[in-house]
Amino acid sequence: MTPTPQVHTAVLPGGGVAVMDIRRGRGRWRHFNATAAALWLTLADGVPLDRALDDLAARFETLGGAPKVVRADLDALADQLAATGLLTARTAPPLTVADSAVRPPLPAETPLSSADRRAALLGMCAALVLLRCTPIRTTIGIARLLGRAPRRAATPDEADLLHHAVRRAARLWPGRAACLEESLAVHIAAALRGRRVTWVLGARTAPAAAHAWVEADGSVIGQDPVGRVWPYTPALKV
Repeated sequence: MTPTPQVHTAVLPGGGVAVMDIRRGRGRWRHFNATAAALWLTLADGVPLDRALDDLAARFETLGGAPKVVRADLDALADQLAATGLLTARTAPPLTVADSAVRPPLPAETPLSSADRRAALLGMCAALVLLRCTPIRTTIGIARLLGRAPRRAATPDEADLLHHAVRRAARLWPGRAACLEESLAVHIAAALRGRRVTWVLGARTAPAAAHAWVEADGSVIGQDPVGRVWPYTPALKV
């Protein structure tokens, strides 16, 4: 059995990357500039550290960098990666990113079936328990199991309704249900309705931020392109 990856990477516009480390607790995002990203992506391709440093040093020197300064900076960067434990973590290859249509949330007055409302309420309860009581890697593992069950892929219209139902259910929660809780709840609610959606965790740059959402048939569900400053780049899809 292939070991489960512990680190996932979103390749961002402009040459940077965002790295999601799920080894502990609720996980941690780290944003790398273009230089750090170049080293990280080279290592993620399986290139040994010493060779990666030599190759990158040679590349930057051809761009006019002073050899001693370039190598010293790269060595310091490698030391920083080693200090975080990222150099020895199991790293998933970056995802291939395709353009996706972004579907806005449904109007507040959209009617819902009783089955969607029940699934949304149970999905929200389950998401809150999982995200507050288990490490993120365990939550992701459970979400993967749900996704492997033989269920029909939800259409974007069906996913829109489940997302709308989850937002209504979240009003009953006295705390704040953020994007992570909301998107996981939709993923679980879809499973309860015999459907399948894709749970996505990703990031953006300028400004640096992380986000979670769901997709159905290549469409991003329930997001406002203006308010969210879309697009975000996926690091992990479940």
